[in-house]
Amino acid sequence: MTHPLADIEIRLKRLPHGQGLPLPHYATDHAAGMDVVSAESVILEPGARLAIATGFAIAIPVGYEVQVRPRSGLALKHGITCLNTPGTIDADYRGEVKVILANLGSEPFPIARGERIAQLVPAPVQHARFAEVDELDETARGIGGFGSTGR
Repeated sequence: MTHPLADIEIRLKRLPHGQGLPLPHYATDHAAGMDVVSAESVILEPGARLAIATGFAIAIPVGYEVQVRPRSGLALKHGITCLNTPGTIDADYRGEVKVILANLGSEPFPIARGERIAQLVPAPVQHARFAEVDELDETARGIGGFGSTGR
């Protein structure tokens, strides 16, 4: 699938338990996230969380990360979400990509090998440095936070 924006190349190493599974891919031409599937079959009990294997490792170019995000259908229909969302896979990580899923629903949720469990979104990384100061500049909002806007 081609996109009007420049693609980055992410090298992917399929692990033995990932044989026969589809690689992460965009489901539609304008999707932001690539669907990723489970490389194992498990039951996710209510209130439980598991790191689900994907069967691959990746090499992300320097200057980028890959964010791991929940699938909206699983969240709405079954209460299945990713913890640490969005999760970040750093450019220097070379281990297996795993997805931390949690069952916020009231029923056990079976995850079949090959089932779509999350989406991966590549994103540029901006590094920053902190400059310690004695005072910060004033703004209209000031120190108001956690629901303070829009009143």
